[in-house]
Amino acid sequence: MFDLSKCDRCGECFVKCMYVDYSQEEAVKAITALVEGEDAEILTECITCMACNEYCQKGAHPYDLICRLQEEKGIVLVSDETLTMIENTLSSVPHKVSEGEPHKSKMFDGLTVVKGGDYFSRIVYLHTGMESVVRENAQRFVDNLARLGKDEVILLHDDCYTLLAKKVYEYGIKVPFKPIHIVEFMVNYLKAHRREIIKLDRKIAYQRPCISRYTPEKEPMLDELFELIGVERVVRRYDREDALCCGIGLSKVDPERCMRIVDMNLSDVKTHGAEAMVFLCPSCYYFLSRPCEERGVASIFITDLCRMTLGEVPFSSRPPLTSKYLS
Repeated sequence: MFDLSKCDRCGECFVKCMYVDYSQEEAVKAITALVEGEDAEILTECITCMACNEYCQKGAHPYDLICRLQEEKGIVLVSDETLTMIENTLSSVPHKVSEGEPHKSKMFDGLTVVKGGDYFSRIVYLHTGMESVVRENAQRFVDNLARLGKDEVILLHDDCYTLLAKKVYEYGIKVPFKPIHIVEFMVNYLKAHRREIIKLDRKIAYQRPCISRYTPEKEPMLDELFELIGVERVVRRYDREDALCCGIGLSKVDPERCMRIVDMNLSDVKTHGAEAMVFLCPSCYYFLSRPCEERGVASIFITDLCRMTLGEVPFSSRPPLTSKYLS
């Protein structure tokens, strides 16, 4: 939620933006216009990566203001085809609850796994300038998970974790269970099974999800995970606070701009010697897997990376959307 009391209109949020080229003066004018509810070019130039929330050191959350104004002014930055695809996917995946098999020894065997439209948070609509959809569905999402009767719920997707760990409090919703990020679960599992770890000794790049801008505090946890696995997260230009969006939202409405972002990102990966790109977001994984592999870079979902270090699967590129633990 945008906090006007913390915004001093310094403009740093837009000066640092990697998708526009604003001077300090232009940035100050832009944020001032937004605060006053006026039109500004940033509303249509924004690619909805949410980075300005992290760039703002005062905690004002300027992206939340952008998102609100985009909705109020009817500015939708994704195609109708994409919106239809999102809703069809969220609504049509069959509801399923699969009980775990605790007597088996693999990493995820003991977990009860749920999937389907009842367990999609719809926070993806923050990427479309339609936060009202997130707000309207948040309570239902929490209630559906609460009916499972679990004290803890592990969230595979950063989107769902962000809703439960951050956004619901803006909406006045209480969460009657503890949300656990998938990375936290994997770190704890690997610590408890250190003797089973086979260090992978590989160089990897990490594709940071845009929604991670709301939970940057988990970066040290990711570093701990990669250290346990024995992979080096290469130091590169477009990582951490400077991470690039995967570009999927632009693929239909501005494919040229989309491919520029993809090329910047993957050229950076190759330049710094990464053998694989590791993904936490299924959409990023789906969209960038083929471009990665065309450049000789393996594409690996983060849960598969952990299974590789435990010897459950070999180190290799995983075909898009076929990972057992991706859905």
